[in-house]
Amino acid sequence: MVFGVVVRGLALILLAVWLGGCAADEASTAVVERVIDGDTLVLESGETVRLIGVDAPEIAKDGRPGQPYSQRAKAFVRRLAEGKTVRLERDAQERDRYGRLLAYVYLPDGSMLNERLLAEGYALQMTIPPNVRYAERLLAAERRARDEKRGLWQTREIDRPYVDRHGRGLIKGNVNARGEKVYHLPGSRYYGEVRAEAWFRTEREALDAGFRPARTEER
Repeated sequence: MVFGVVVRGLALILLAVWLGGCAADEASTAVVERVIDGDTLVLESGETVRLIGVDAPEIAKDGRPGQPYSQRAKAFVRRLAEGKTVRLERDAQERDRYGRLLAYVYLPDGSMLNERLLAEGYALQMTIPPNVRYAERLLAAERRARDEKRGLWQTREIDRPYVDRHGRGLIKGNVNARGEKVYHLPGSRYYGEVRAEAWFRTEREALDAGFRPARTEER
């Protein structure tokens, strides 16, 4: 009897240690040294972090002009995170194909940087499986920004109809090779090449379904 109690006790201790190790693996703290753009940070350790679930406007590089709101998004993240100690929470994948650490970043006040970017209209929600832990929460933040016309949503006409003469939607929804849900407007660069897996009449419909706008160079 005593032996059984001891064994069970040891098992519980080992389980607690294992669970503690898992928690430590999922979340850690770090200092943000600098901000590359609205969705990419560099830590004091030299590690580059890509925010999960958001796609900020591209800044100017390699001779290409920056997208609207790219500098505002970068400035917003610098103000909130640069030089601060943040908490990093990982999802199913540790790194992206470029070797960047994928994380949800929590600021000193406890708020999630990923979510705040979307809520202020400085980024688009971008779901890439299997990193979907907070997909609905982030989509809700983007919807609030759209409804309140914050940031980049101030000038985007998301309710403009794209329909044929029968009223059928012409916006193509496509899931790309990385599992991203992307929509293409009629007349856009690769509209004729991508396969439609869903059709939408307005950008709002596509956004509400979890799709994001295609970038200029993106199939």
